[in-house]
Amino acid sequence: MNTSRTRQSFHDQLVALLPRLRRFARNLARNPHDADDVVQIAVERALLKWEQWRSDTRLDSWMFKIVRNAWIDELRARGRRAQIFLAAEAGEQVGEASLERESQLMSVQSAMARLPQEQRLAVSLVLVEGLPYKEAAEVLDIPIGTLTSRLARGREALQSLLAPGAVP
Repeated sequence: MNTSRTRQSFHDQLVALLPRLRRFARNLARNPHDADDVVQIAVERALLKWEQWRSDTRLDSWMFKIVRNAWIDELRARGRRAQIFLAAEAGEQVGEASLERESQLMSVQSAMARLPQEQRLAVSLVLVEGLPYKEAAEVLDIPIGTLTSRLARGREALQSLLAPGAVP
């Protein structure tokens, strides 16, 4: 396969992955504007270094790791600049959903936002993005056992937060 076809295939796969990258970044940043910035940084990095991606590995895992690293870099830069984070925006309408579905979505988003970051990222990568445990552990640079315990605690916390009669 020639380089231009390989590069085009890479671009096509990357474009298809954008909604998932954005959703993951929103779980990291908890702010849609920050999430969009992080995804843009990650895509720029990936396009500059696209030849480093091995075609025998999953592009989504590679990109999730780049997004995570871009967010860590952003947090470090903010710390150096002593900037204050913006408050997370509550509920954003995406498309036209029924009021009940929108309410459920907001409840889940609110519950996800209340999880500790370690649990939120594990839940986001495995349950929302569908990554296998091994690859999610690699994205987060943690042992698979740590991922499974964070995931179990995150699931339990979400069930408690989303249970009928739970205090918001």
